[in-house]
Amino acid sequence: MNKDYEGLVMIVTGASRGIGRQIAVELAHRGATIVVHYNGNREMALTTLEKLEGGSHVLVQADLSDINAAGPMIDEAIEKTGRLDVLVNNAAVYEFHPIATTPFLDWQKSWEKTISTNLLGPVHLSYHAAQRMMKSGGGRIINITSRGAFRGEPDAPAYGASKAALNACSQSLAQALAPHNIFVYAIAPGFIETDMAAIVLNGPKGDSIRAQSPLNRVGSPAEIAEVAAWLAVQAPEYLTGCIIDVNGASYLRT
Repeated sequence: MNKDYEGLVMIVTGASRGIGRQIAVELAHRGATIVVHYNGNREMALTTLEKLEGGSHVLVQADLSDINAAGPMIDEAIEKTGRLDVLVNNAAVYEFHPIATTPFLDWQKSWEKTISTNLLGPVHLSYHAAQRMMKSGGGRIINITSRGAFRGEPDAPAYGASKAALNACSQSLAQALAPHNIFVYAIAPGFIETDMAAIVLNGPKGDSIRAQSPLNRVGSPAEIAEVAAWLAVQAPEYLTGCIIDVNGASYLRT
């Protein structure tokens, strides 16, 4: 428990599993009240809720690919908790659609779904969250992006493009919102060992993926959660607009 986090309300999108769940757990451990967002899997979201320390956490459901979902979700979160201090945009989809083998209609659907969920969802949530934060004195927005925004995603180009755009949006919003005491940060993880990644890591490509880092391993959700928790409260305001690479030196940008 950390007094700096007590009384603060933080939304974590995509918190039913993986990185989102671990971020929610870490923030709750430090004393924050968590709004656990999920889309389709209520049971897993309830499992996340059960893992959170403290008893004031709540669930909200929204399909973030729906452009009309963001505002009502933010309203529901504030109605249930009374305030909003931090928004963590973590929810995302990753779909394989290599250009050489994907039929055009499938290609088009993958792009539309990925951009709607990974970019427009966070963008619209950030808009509605910022409107409330400006009225309440400020807040913080943390966007979970990807090293794929820099190194490319040849088998999932829409994913890489969506994360690159979210990085750019983070920096634009950091400039626009700083006068309103709202600070915007981004975290660009490398390959992270989640349950969804287990199939790949346990398969024939696992060793080569681990070897991308000089640590000869991939990252853990806890490592991303620690950075997110620091940014949520303790990071300096002057860091606003930053993109923090957490990829085990598997990709170094200049």
